[in-house]
Amino acid sequence: MTAITLGMPSVPNRPIAPRRRSRQIMVGNVPVGGDAPVSVQSMTTTLTSDVNATLQQIAELTASGCQIVRVAVPSQDDADALPQIARKSQIPVIADIHFQPKYVFAAIDAGCAAVRVNPGNIKAFDDKVGEIAKAASAAGVPIRIGVNAGSLDKRLLEKHGKATPEALVESALWECSLFEEHDFRDIKISVKHNDPVVMIEAYRQLAERCDYPLHLGVTEAGPAFQGTIKSSVAFGALLSQGIGDTIRVSLSAPPVEEVKVGAQILESLGLRKRGLEIVSCPSCGRAQVDVYKLANQVTAGLDGLKVPLRVAVMGCVVNGPGEAREADLGVASGNGKGQIFVKGEVIKTVPESKIVETLIEEALILAEQMQADGVIEGDPIVDVS
Repeated sequence: MTAITLGMPSVPNRPIAPRRRSRQIMVGNVPVGGDAPVSVQSMTTTLTSDVNATLQQIAELTASGCQIVRVAVPSQDDADALPQIARKSQIPVIADIHFQPKYVFAAIDAGCAAVRVNPGNIKAFDDKVGEIAKAASAAGVPIRIGVNAGSLDKRLLEKHGKATPEALVESALWECSLFEEHDFRDIKISVKHNDPVVMIEAYRQLAERCDYPLHLGVTEAGPAFQGTIKSSVAFGALLSQGIGDTIRVSLSAPPVEEVKVGAQILESLGLRKRGLEIVSCPSCGRAQVDVYKLANQVTAGLDGLKVPLRVAVMGCVVNGPGEAREADLGVASGNGKGQIFVKGEVIKTVPESKIVETLIEEALILAEQMQADGVIEGDPIVDVS
């Protein structure tokens, strides 16, 4: 009889789709493109000139799983802050440059890991490409050509009528060609639009026409709920076709939330090692407990537990026992009590009032055992209370 493995599934041996073959660049110590894992990025919301506040936010993003961070550089004060930020940040820092080419040179000199330029906004840019290419090449600093629908070059808007996929791609490849004339190809590209359908088509066209690594993003995606849906749909469509080397979820929410959503998207597609996962039922007329409350309490209680653990919180006798049995840890609730499952076996039955407490206790035991067995490295518990 074939044994059935219960609990958290491992990352598939095969990716969800063959990765698009792209050249690889290095953003600081993070490889991007080629066979490198898809990385999660975000952007600070602080004034870059406020070094302490910016570094604090970068530290919070790093702790949440952010691998590359971008900072805005709209002024000389911001440019002056870059050396200290780039030196003290635990993850690579990308300088975001609009309008002023001089800040590109400042960012390179400051030790930033990469520079993002927007071809629709940068002024007097074309005649500076040779100098930028030379400086970036000498410093080993890649350039991201970041095209946005909201700031597309007026010449392209006149030609295409609006920010079509073709217009976005033409803008990106035109700027790439300017760098290529100077034999600079250490480039990453993004072609962002607020409409996922347009964005998806733009990246599909771009993927067919170049081998540069691609940074995915739905720009101005909206508040947390709407932006999460739009980004998930767009990223899922592209990543399932092997398109995309880095991602940034743009939300009208704290940047840490962007990182959490981005990481969860990658985990859901098997593109990042899975962490803690809560499986909970949507509730129905069969439920004999307040599933919403129970799931929220368990989620809050396990917040900060850094282990690949699947926890099932179920509210009735139809699917509850099966889901709880197939998880690493679970509860099937009903009639004012809950059956606690660990690795497919019922270990105890507790009153409803003790379910959350018991699940947290058992989760900590499992986490410590996983650490002892070498399944995870480091402290599995981060601010669990």
